Amino acid sequence: MKAIQAALTLLALLSFVPTHAIDMSECVLKGAGGYGTVNAECGVWVRPENPDDPLGPTIELAVARIPALAPQPLPDAFTVINGGPGGSSIEMYADLARAFQPILRERDVLILDQRGTGQSNPLRCPDLEESIDTYSEAAVRLATKTCLERLTGDPRYYSTSVAVRDLEALRIELGYEQLNVYGVSYGTRVALHYLRRYPGSVRTLIIDGILPPGIILGGNVSENAQVVLDSIFARCAVQTQCTEQFPNLEANFVDLSQTLKTEPIPVRVLHPITGEAFEFDLLYQHMALAIRLLSYSTETASLIPLIINQAAEHGNYLPIATHAVRIITRLTEAISYGMHNAVVCTEDAPFYDLDAIDWTALQQTYLGDEQLKTLATMCDLWPEGVRDDDMHEPVHSDQPVLVLSGEWDPITPPQYGDLVSATLPNSIHLVIPGQGHGVISRGCVPRIVAKFIDEGTTATVEAGCIDRLGASPFFVDLMGPPP
Repeated sequence: MKAIQAALTLLALLSFVPTHAIDMSECVLKGAGGYGTVNAECGVWVRPENPDDPLGPTIELAVARIPALAPQPLPDAFTVINGGPGGSSIEMYADLARAFQPILRERDVLILDQRGTGQSNPLRCPDLEESIDTYSEAAVRLATKTCLERLTGDPRYYSTSVAVRDLEALRIELGYEQLNVYGVSYGTRVALHYLRRYPGSVRTLIIDGILPPGIILGGNVSENAQVVLDSIFARCAVQTQCTEQFPNLEANFVDLSQTLKTEPIPVRVLHPITGEAFEFDLLYQHMALAIRLLSYSTETASLIPLIINQAAEHGNYLPIATHAVRIITRLTEAISYGMHNAVVCTEDAPFYDLDAIDWTALQQTYLGDEQLKTLATMCDLWPEGVRDDDMHEPVHSDQPVLVLSGEWDPITPPQYGDLVSATLPNSIHLVIPGQGHGVISRGCVPRIVAKFIDEGTTATVEAGCIDRLGASPFFVDLMGPPP
């Protein structure tokens, strides 16, 4: 008996990962690009880089907490998980703090920058961040090798499977009975896997812009984006003032694409941070990136017909170039590409069936096949990390889950929400009319989310107010939409 007891004690010690106390102090959270500020408590949490090697190298993770307004907060905190992969959850919260304000009445907000992002030992890859021009296998391989040589951590331990262990350890460390979890985009994968691994730790789950466990990142990006661009063309065609102003919109887009594929167009633009003017060589890839990211939000999607028309009909490339520079700058600052690759090359690329892909159909989309080729090339060199065997299996749970989708989401369409809801019997799926990717801040959605968390059930969700939402009207000239 003593031998068995000793063995069990040894097993417990082997599975125990010691943590270091988190010394929290007052701080101010800042959003992406330094915008948006929130008063909070911040701390640095030391964790083993490899959770299964508690005596090995450690990393510092950034933790933030916004105390509830109530003098005695409820024992379940609220947490947010950003997407990307590679985005900072702390920055996202600061950007969207107003949407979460009602939750603070009775609950603390607890935020952990996922390892590899934000201030949690970010895995940056400057060479890859600048590789947005025409695909070259040799250039991508060189940039990937350079990135791996310069990383500040072992990328094998920056996957979703390790991240959910961090979140659960943090919950225990700070003494919360359960968490109310919000995840957006790739963050929905983390949130769903956390629910799978620690079902008793999740009180409610909100997933927004859903990446289902069975969907492999990279394979459907171009097709989903094309569907939304086609919908923009179709919606303009049936709106009188839009089609009168832009009668040749699709043809103009084809001509503009051909022009930019032939040669770069030099445009003098202002840097979005410094304000300094510089010469920018606008390539087709820059325009495609701008169109893709503009389509994420209904407000910015409303600009797409105008900026296409300005370039194709009037030779005014400044609007497209300005948006491209702004988006490139923001992505470079907001996404840790080393962490992005650590996730994709561990959880997605190993499942690419390149022989089964319809490359011809992919090349006919406006984004083409370059992104998938780039990911496949990078991941051919990238070390595969920690991945739970059931990572891509459906998540089954009876916990209350609120599923949110935007009607015109160009990356995670509403059918992805249907797919996840099918195995979550206590879920409700809301498709927000006219909206794009990530709908937590739209219209009455924050009130719906706050009420759902307060009551902890899908049975009382009232969502009729979303019917008053819709797509923003298209800009018909530089002054804006029609009156």
